[in-house]
Amino acid sequence: MNPRCPISILIPAKNERSNLPACLDSCRFADDVVVVDSGSTDGTPEIATAAGARVVDFRWDGNFPKKKNWALAQVPWKHDWVFILDADERITPELADELQAVAAGPSPELAGYYVNRRFWFLDGWLKHCGYYPSWNLRFFRHALGRFEQLPGLADTGSGDNEVHEHVLLQGRAGRLRHELEHFAFPTISVWVEKHNRYSSWEARLANSAVGSADSAASAAALDPALGRKRRLKHLAQRLPFRPSLRFIYHYVVQAGFLDGYRGYVFCRLMAWYEFLSVAKANELRRRR
Repeated sequence: MNPRCPISILIPAKNERSNLPACLDSCRFADDVVVVDSGSTDGTPEIATAAGARVVDFRWDGNFPKKKNWALAQVPWKHDWVFILDADERITPELADELQAVAAGPSPELAGYYVNRRFWFLDGWLKHCGYYPSWNLRFFRHALGRFEQLPGLADTGSGDNEVHEHVLLQGRAGRLRHELEHFAFPTISVWVEKHNRYSSWEARLANSAVGSADSAASAAALDPALGRKRRLKHLAQRLPFRPSLRFIYHYVVQAGFLDGYRGYVFCRLMAWYEFLSVAKANELRRRR
């Protein structure tokens, strides 16, 4: 029997009974799997324990740090390299082999790696719509990476876990060749539920210092491509008819029409998400 890969995997979870078994099954190659649970009531901790994972309880007090940063700092990690994996994601066998190779001979010049994700929606994965490629910094030396903590945005109404925040890495990052499977949106109902929460985050961001005067300073600390994306997002806040423009961007500019029916539905939903974010941001401003 081959020895397991000497890396640790961090899986943040809350009531992930439907997703966790397949997620944990994709992690069998790793020597150390840690599920950081937020008071699940559906048997999530028991599923994780039965699969051989360590379970760590996390109770959020509404302030920083949130779940992933807390875990990176507080969990006694067995290995130097940690892979961040959401419960609705799967590590493919090809990616597992690549992680094994990296762990066997990590480059002294690199502190982390970006991994590309394939987003599954309805009956297939999105090859266009601006959602592929989708690079995320997920594999890094745990002492050298932390998720950004956006000023004034601890409690955004979107939960205790970092969702849209990016990793700030002390050192250079490479790119992995193989991809991660992301089953975030198995149904339209799930998409709507998640994006209702995400739009609250977007609204708080738009009304914060990060979303306005200090956006350039915040973006400067990120990977250059991510920094450009955040600056463009800030500029786009001033445009009229943003929901319609969002649809045109995803469906026409990013060729979402090539994804057929699923692309059309997805792009329509993204326009609705933009409308919801704008409406919630305006609501927050009126309350002030």
